[in-house]
Amino acid sequence: MTEFGKPPRVFLLDGASLLAARRRVYDGDPALSASDQRLLQDAEDAGAVGPFSVVHKASPGPGGDVHDYVSQAPYWWPDPDIANGLPYVRRDGELNPERDVHDLHALAALCSAVNTLAVAWFYSEHEDFAERAGLLLRTWFLDPQTRMNPHLMYAQSIAGSCPGRAKGIIDAAQLAVLVDSVGLLEGAAAWTEEDHQGMVQWMSEYLSWLLDSKFGQQERQQVSHHGTFYDVQVLALALFTGNQSAADVVASRAAARLEQQVEADGSQPGELARTRSLSCSALNLTGLFDLADLGLHCKVDLWQHEGNDGRCLRRALDWLVTNAIDSEWIRPQVEPYDEAQWVPLLRRATQRSGDSQYVARIAKLPDIGPETEERSLLLYPDPV
Repeated sequence: MTEFGKPPRVFLLDGASLLAARRRVYDGDPALSASDQRLLQDAEDAGAVGPFSVVHKASPGPGGDVHDYVSQAPYWWPDPDIANGLPYVRRDGELNPERDVHDLHALAALCSAVNTLAVAWFYSEHEDFAERAGLLLRTWFLDPQTRMNPHLMYAQSIAGSCPGRAKGIIDAAQLAVLVDSVGLLEGAAAWTEEDHQGMVQWMSEYLSWLLDSKFGQQERQQVSHHGTFYDVQVLALALFTGNQSAADVVASRAAARLEQQVEADGSQPGELARTRSLSCSALNLTGLFDLADLGLHCKVDLWQHEGNDGRCLRRALDWLVTNAIDSEWIRPQVEPYDEAQWVPLLRRATQRSGDSQYVARIAKLPDIGPETEERSLLLYPDPV
């Protein structure tokens, strides 16, 4: 059993806040009762999915090894002016349904299910949740018959052009959340020290590929959400595997990355130039929030950083809130933005700033009901 006096080993989430919320759940706090019940139901549902594996796809992909992760670039389509459609051409913001083949959705489903099960185990200590999470993790990362090779050489391929791209590294951005899920499982009988060390070994090998490969070095140079989430992955995995020197290097450049992408008024011109400008702006802000939370473990406080002309996280958030919540978004957005994604952003902002105006904005979102907020109440609980 996880002791109440010991916060979980997490990096994106605030361990002390989680522990305090866990005490409230155990004490029957009515403010968290609905959230707890919804979480238990979600975990029951998550226990019915998977297990997932890269070996389950129909063909092994360009490298010939079925253990390689494979995905297709999302915005590339057959050329209508060429008989065989090759090479594919880019249509920014338009998702090609062919990308549903291969491993992209399996990885997303794995990370989502493990997160739900791990959070549910942390709050309930129902061992069956940890057992299922352990099975999902071992199948994807550890079992020699089903494990993924620790690289992304064949992610976001373009038919007729390239078997993989540096931009494919963003496919695994969810691994930063996954390592927090693993941290929440510590203390569960179903998640052993051998399991944990196996995950550390896999993540260490993947981290080395991120740092040393040509693709990794290319993605690090991107001044966009791609570069942001490259840094998020490296920083989270470095902290998880105990590579403090690698973590410190990334944390030390977090302020420069923010100032490269956020203008003095808080706008993000690189993301606003996209056809999904709101989605990309909110996504990049989420990544910058992630860097801020991870940087705290390296004694770097991006939450409080302010550049010479006022470039900072708070201005970036305020600009988005003003232009997308308080008023109608007037820039290109080729598909509707999922307003549920605002909820964790606003709760995180309130948790880190202490300013309740952000969480109060949730009430202004027309399509958000209490059930959408429930998980975020447990991940980013209100102070008491």
